Amino acid sequence: MKMSQLYELFLSHPEVTTDSRRCWPGSLFFALKGDKFDGNGYASAALSKGCAYVVVDDPDVVVTGDERYILVKNVLETLQQLAQEHRKHFSYPVLQVTGTNGKTTTKELITAVLRKKYNVQATLANYNNHIGVPKTLLRLNRGNRFAVVETGANHPGEIKALSEIVDPDYGLITNVGKAHLEGFGSFEGVIRTKGELYDYLRKKDSGCIFLDGDNPYLGKISDGLKIIKYGVPGHKDYLVEGEVVNCNPYLHMHWRKVGDMNWQEVETKLIGTYNLQNVLAAVCVGTYFGVAAEYICAALKHYIPKNDRSELRTTASNRLIVDAYNANPTSMSVALSNFKAMPEEHKMVILGDMRELGSVSDDEHQKIVDFLKNAGFEKVWLVGENFKKIGSEFQCFNDVEEVKEFLKLNSLKDYLILIKGSNATHLSVLPDLL
Repeated sequence: MKMSQLYELFLSHPEVTTDSRRCWPGSLFFALKGDKFDGNGYASAALSKGCAYVVVDDPDVVVTGDERYILVKNVLETLQQLAQEHRKHFSYPVLQVTGTNGKTTTKELITAVLRKKYNVQATLANYNNHIGVPKTLLRLNRGNRFAVVETGANHPGEIKALSEIVDPDYGLITNVGKAHLEGFGSFEGVIRTKGELYDYLRKKDSGCIFLDGDNPYLGKISDGLKIIKYGVPGHKDYLVEGEVVNCNPYLHMHWRKVGDMNWQEVETKLIGTYNLQNVLAAVCVGTYFGVAAEYICAALKHYIPKNDRSELRTTASNRLIVDAYNANPTSMSVALSNFKAMPEEHKMVILGDMRELGSVSDDEHQKIVDFLKNAGFEKVWLVGENFKKIGSEFQCFNDVEEVKEFLKLNSLKDYLILIKGSNATHLSVLPDLL
């Protein structure tokens, strides 16, 4: 089947699924393969649950004479090509967001702000990879007036490939930091890979980026682009400027369009001064696209973080800052510095390993331990083999299961606890026990 034919089929059956457990009547099932599964084996089940057609790349599962089976060379590539084709049919603005830290929060903030004026299609949760991005694009429809697409990467070339699918009109890199170094090879590799978004936009006459003007790394790779800047006060070439008023515990900030006399003041539901740049990014995008200041403030005020990202939770025994979705040396350092500055009497941290750091893993974990020695936290628990082999005077656990067992006999009460670690350490199960 040619792509033009498949696209016509998609227009008649616009619901797409890659999970045979989640099939809707009349939908298209794409039988993707993974390291531990092969969707081809579930094609028949998908049809029995109501899918109109199944896209497969294993000829052995095709039932002869059954036109509901669409055999292709590679299901993943077909899904991506279909999304690329669908994207071509929409002329409203498409903003692509990437970065080492804060990209999901920034995407959510931008979406909340833009929805005050536009019908926005946006990436759900953090589905920002080679599968999630096509599925986001395939949800674009005529009723939308804007699209915000988040893209992630853990190896060189990935942002380039995703940008070619997204075909953005606008780009925003939140920041660059030390993450996935095992895949990128070095911090410089991180910068080059995130910069692939800028490279793509340079090819477009209308390509434009929103830039944190205070980030020295991003400024160095932004030549040749139309740039809309945001950042701290004191720069006439910025579109918007803003700064922290206080952060105890929530980020309270003010901002204004450069040249305006009056400041707009907002108390967010975000934890951490490091979220200022994420908020300013949303303010900048909203301002550029004509969202009124009062609506921008309302969107920021009512946005509530979720998915274990800078969430403040109160239990019967403690208050928790849950930031357990991801961790790398950059995000861990700013989270700890912010936590140290918070004026609380009884503070405790539970930190999990930072994964995918390759040859620098020991050094980066050692730096965190060295910081903790002088931080003055009342309790420090370290979880994971990387932290444990560094060795320190702090309480160390092999894994989260050991922490759970320890908590059965040693309860905690009246602490403000920061919980942060890579998702693979599973610290997200701890809040219910604290």
